[in-house]
Amino acid sequence: MIHAVNVNQIIMQKSCIAYNLGTGSGTSVLEMVAAFEKASGKKIPIKLCPRRPGDATTVYASTKNAQKELGWKAKYGIAEMCRDQWKWASNNPWRYQSKP
Repeated sequence: MIHAVNVNQIIMQKSCIAYNLGTGSGTSVLEMVAAFEKASGKKIPIKLCPRRPGDATTVYASTKNAQKELGWKAKYGIAEMCRDQWKWASNNPWRYQSKP
């Protein structure tokens, strides 16, 4: 649905607009690691290090324009997204390529 709406906008406006698609809430690296660990049932090794100069403390993007202009809003949270990605990757070990 989102792709069809965006294509219609491109045709009508003769331009392309980028939209941030996500939950609208920030997710920390540690939260993402925990979500993938839960989805995969595997422990992900991590190394905690001090912040480097120039590292942002918080980064997230507003999904307001996608919701306002396209009527798009995420139906699922990070846990479901990680679960679905892990399921797809597990069922498609060769990704989009043919098996060698």
